Amino acid sequence: MKTKLNSWLGASALAAFTLMGCTNDDGPDGPGYVSERFVIASTPTASDGVADYLLTAESLTSGTISTVGNGIEQDGTYRYYITINNKFFSLLYGQGNPGAVTTYQLNNQGELAKLSDFQAETVQAFAEIDDDLLMMKIPRSGAEDATWYQLDTDLLQITNDGLTNVVDVANNGERAHFTWLTQVGDKVFAPYMSIKGCCDDTFGTNNPDSAWVAVYDYPSMELEKVIKDDRTSYIGRYFTEGLTEVENGDVYAFSSSVATTNGDASSSLPSAFVRIKAGETEFDDSYYFNIEEVADGYHVTDKTYLGNGKFVVNMHNEKGAYTTGARLGIVDVYEESFKWVSGTPDAASVLRVTTNNYSLMDGNTAYIGFTTEQGSWVYEVDANAATATQGLKVEGGTITAISKLDVAE
Repeated sequence: MKTKLNSWLGASALAAFTLMGCTNDDGPDGPGYVSERFVIASTPTASDGVADYLLTAESLTSGTISTVGNGIEQDGTYRYYITINNKFFSLLYGQGNPGAVTTYQLNNQGELAKLSDFQAETVQAFAEIDDDLLMMKIPRSGAEDATWYQLDTDLLQITNDGLTNVVDVANNGERAHFTWLTQVGDKVFAPYMSIKGCCDDTFGTNNPDSAWVAVYDYPSMELEKVIKDDRTSYIGRYFTEGLTEVENGDVYAFSSSVATTNGDASSSLPSAFVRIKAGETEFDDSYYFNIEEVADGYHVTDKTYLGNGKFVVNMHNEKGAYTTGARLGIVDVYEESFKWVSGTPDAASVLRVTTNNYSLMDGNTAYIGFTTEQGSWVYEVDANAATATQGLKVEGGTITAISKLDVAE
């Protein structure tokens, strides 16, 4: 559910230009021509069990958009999104049944145009790998083989698939349940939870204090090795990317330390960041950043990469396998520093905070959605100042994702 950004924007003037939406009356198609739009996924609040609407906006820092009478309604109630190759992919989580994959691009009038819509297996992890959409369907019990699919984002069709045995990957009497997939160089790093997959404790484990990453060749998806670290619990969380490759090729990974055994929290180690150095396929024993120690006992539940080693992190003070922290912090993994972000709604009042967010990748700026009983807004996070400023208002809905598309060429 993470939006990988392909543009690296440096100068603040360029960033400001980007956020204006770039309306150009002198464009090739005359008045009304635009070069880009922000895409907001929002779930209408009027009733239960409704589908998301996809809305477009010129700016994330001001203005108002609404789900009432606007947007493109998605089929199904659970949708997840990723932007690859300047295309917006909407994936339906089918609760065990096949789900749709719908693809959009932006036309020069600032509207989303559907490119394709086809049935695919419901998957539990997906990511951009070499401009492909790599997806993985992961069994939590019964069958031992996870199935991977490669979708070519130019052809908009699945071009390859295969199997990986999750019992063999874990190799400890349990099963590997991949939390996400991340491209690192020419490989796919797949961190996983070790789960029992049975015995009324499906997602429980007898190995709560270890982290693992399965390393795959790409595009063959042949398993090369599994690496392990016993200084923290599993990396990422269910349906949550925990790994990030930074500009110099190093990989930083966080653990929430929320493993359970028989329904009880069983991780004894703190939430922390660990590192895999560029070109290596082993954890770096010299690097360990204990987040709980510097964040008043709070732990990381998710992150948005800002560039230059900085992250906006979602923080929570009560550990749970599926809780998302509504309090934000800034982590600098290079400096091993942490600071709280001011200016967001009080965490106790937040109904939902987005984890699929838009970042300028300038080392400073990200846009995160907050929904409270008073409404929904996009907030601009300034990492250097450790502040958040209320921006675009989204009426009639709960913000679920924020992205950006350029006009298709």
